[in-house]
Amino acid sequence: MEPITVTADAEAFTCNAYLVPGEATTLVDAGTMPGVADVVAEHVDDLDRVVLTHQHHDHVGELDAVLDRFEPRLLAAADHPRRDVAIRDGDEVLVGSEPCTVVETPGHADDHVSLVGEERVYTGDVVVYNDGAFDDGSFGRTDMAGQSRERLIESLHDLLERLPDTVEAMYPGHGDVYRASEGDDTVREVIERATERAERREPKYPEE
Repeated sequence: MEPITVTADAEAFTCNAYLVPGEATTLVDAGTMPGVADVVAEHVDDLDRVVLTHQHHDHVGELDAVLDRFEPRLLAAADHPRRDVAIRDGDEVLVGSEPCTVVETPGHADDHVSLVGEERVYTGDVVVYNDGAFDDGSFGRTDMAGQSRERLIESLHDLLERLPDTVEAMYPGHGDVYRASEGDDTVREVIERATERAERREPKYPEE
């Protein structure tokens, strides 16, 4: 089944949290939208796992509520009091019914990972399709404490090296989902454009 953006109706700032039904029903990130657990329950009775791309507040604000409601296993790269499985670069994680490879993609956050399948890639905040700065391929912000543009650029190159040409859809932490079938570019071309923009090393936002 196609991933469901369970934070789509959020009225305040949150990440995109994706519910992926299947052999291992998975929630990729939890968001900060109050009631996200209720939205998950509208679609599925059970949740097998939550996988975090990273632990910035907008991605984990409702995590405890989801864990309390469904008691899924928590998979995360960084330590967390409720983590069940530590994921590392190269690990394989079943997301719904699609095996995905964990690719460490720091720069926006030290613990950032992306999940790369044969058909879909979950990119968190390392690369998005549109975010107000760019409309057709943008990169995660790196102007806050603990962030690094150089590390993010390296991560984008790592992601491209390990991205199968069969990937048809990109599920980012913010902005719109990008599907190659609905646009003019492949997912690879979108990420390449974002990488080129990051490599200019110009401020992403005017206030930076």
